[in-house]
Amino acid sequence: MGGVRIGLLTREYPPEVYGGAGVHVGFLVPRLRELVEVDVHAFGAPRPDAFAHNPAASLAGANAALGVLSADLEIAAALGGVQVAHSHTWYANMAGHLAKLLHGVPHVVTAHSLEPRRPWKAEQLGGGYRISSWVERTAYEAADAIIAVSDGMRADVLDCYPALDPARVHVVRNGIDTAEYHPVSETDALARHGIDPAKPIVAFVGRITRQKGVGHLVAAAHRISPEAQVVLCAGAPDTPEIAEETRLAVAELAAARPGVVWIQQMLPQADVRQILSHAAVFVCPSVYEPLGIVNLEAMACGTAVVASDVGGIPEVVDHGRTGLLVHYSADDEPAFRTGLADAVNALLADPAKARAFGAAGRERAVREFSWSTVAEETVAVYEAALSHPM
Repeated sequence: MGGVRIGLLTREYPPEVYGGAGVHVGFLVPRLRELVEVDVHAFGAPRPDAFAHNPAASLAGANAALGVLSADLEIAAALGGVQVAHSHTWYANMAGHLAKLLHGVPHVVTAHSLEPRRPWKAEQLGGGYRISSWVERTAYEAADAIIAVSDGMRADVLDCYPALDPARVHVVRNGIDTAEYHPVSETDALARHGIDPAKPIVAFVGRITRQKGVGHLVAAAHRISPEAQVVLCAGAPDTPEIAEETRLAVAELAAARPGVVWIQQMLPQADVRQILSHAAVFVCPSVYEPLGIVNLEAMACGTAVVASDVGGIPEVVDHGRTGLLVHYSADDEPAFRTGLADAVNALLADPAKARAFGAAGRERAVREFSWSTVAEETVAVYEAALSHPM
């Protein structure tokens, strides 16, 4: 596809990354640029390798969803000359949809999550959740191609949007840069954050959201062996309410058991790599997860994973080989919390098994989740969209 220009549209782009979609585009774009021309259009500050767009200043006091749409208008206007618009998350979906209409180019969407699967977003966005849901439905149903990051996500897309032609929904799994995420021996970051490398570490890395399930882990941690440290790398709360709820729950946990470390800022990658590398167990208690890049990061660092069995996680965590899966049901959350604690304790009690799971996880990450493969498969979707536009 030499000479083809792609307009890649995203809210998050390095260094302004706070979630999985930002991690995805940050690793994908350099590999895509080896195959096609890519113009990145992102929210936030100017970057040397991306065009910056932001909500209109006149909407500063309005619902945030309206500001998003104003930035999308600016992005759509800037896309003349691209052959494909490729949007990531609802924040950029309308820009891609408008580019399709305005410039007559195919629109490809990567589905990182789905608004109908995240009803708690109404708590964060208010009436903006109805707007984000409308944006997503409109863009998806008109898109020339949709990339789902897992088989589970593809099934969710077709379930939420049954009007879609299944032939337009492709699976391209997320990747992991195993040169960036790998086992390390350094411990200076642990010392800075008050973590004892001589004691077992149970680690969590993620945002404070309903989706990531941090509340379930904090509740489960009351049952996790007191010999282990519980290290919560958890920041960027969605709302003041969930921030306060988490603060109270962690304070209660710290009063009940030793070894609770809560790191509330987004950490540099080098610090995360140390924490993952030295963890005996990494825990992913998500209640909704299209794929779960964070599990790949832990696996690439050679760490055993305990995770919920939702969404695309079972396509990443090989139960009984790279980690343990725990069944999540919204109808029985106490059982889920007990299951998390029991699985963590089983691996803490059998360090040899945990090490074997970690080694197998590293090997699986290297073999099956290359970003070069992701880029090649993404370009194949572009080619299909150009050959058979809507």
